[in-house]
Amino acid sequence: MAALTVGVSPVDFLSSHQAPSGAFAESSGSSGPLLTAWAVLGLRAAGVGTGGALQYLTTHEAALPEVTDAELVALAESVLGRRPSRLLVRIRGAQHSNGRIGPTVNSTVWGILALRQAGERAPPAAVQFVLRQQARNGGWAWYLKGQPDSNDTAAAIEALRSAGVTGKPIRRGLAYLHRLQNPDGGFELTPGRGSDAQSTAWAVQAFVAADRLAPKGSIAYLLRLRRPDGSFRYSKRYATTPVWVTAQVLPALHRRAFPLR
Repeated sequence: MAALTVGVSPVDFLSSHQAPSGAFAESSGSSGPLLTAWAVLGLRAAGVGTGGALQYLTTHEAALPEVTDAELVALAESVLGRRPSRLLVRIRGAQHSNGRIGPTVNSTVWGILALRQAGERAPPAAVQFVLRQQARNGGWAWYLKGQPDSNDTAAAIEALRSAGVTGKPIRRGLAYLHRLQNPDGGFELTPGRGSDAQSTAWAVQAFVAADRLAPKGSIAYLLRLRRPDGSFRYSKRYATTPVWVTAQVLPALHRRAFPLR
């Protein structure tokens, strides 16, 4: 953990990208509630403040087109101590008779996480829906009958663990993630893509949620991607969307899983 305090910290990097409005933005892009929500989650996982982010998020609730957008912002607002009542109503209203929340597996997973972060019970039918979507290889995809990937598998594990699920589904999910770890210590999104920071951070969070140690080499891989300005590269080859990548890396470095407690 000491390596996080050398030079410009990731927290300082993120904070430097907050506008007076409370929003966060990439250096070359516009601000928005989704990137702001990710920054909030990263900073709060690191135990630091987020300036005027909460006010910015609450004033932009009506501008969230997708249910997954509402779920992410609801998660961030709850982390900041506000009950996002309107967003929670929208999330609960998006549940189908088969338990699915919104249009995809991903939106169901994030619906569970948002509700749990707000202190609500995970809908049993939604939990069963997610369990039914586990592929034969142990992973989860973001859409129905899709190809599993590390990020969605990790998020599903976090959601299921937040709902009290233990045992075989979690073990199978972790085993799937292990198969996506490369010799460099990093994890890849899908087989053959190569390691990247976000997939590695998601995998670490899944193991934390399951009360396991971070896989050997994973944290070292992340730290090798740290840049002098405090941000994290997406991968050894690419440095892109540093605010988003850094925000997603921080929870893993601080061994925090969603929902944040």
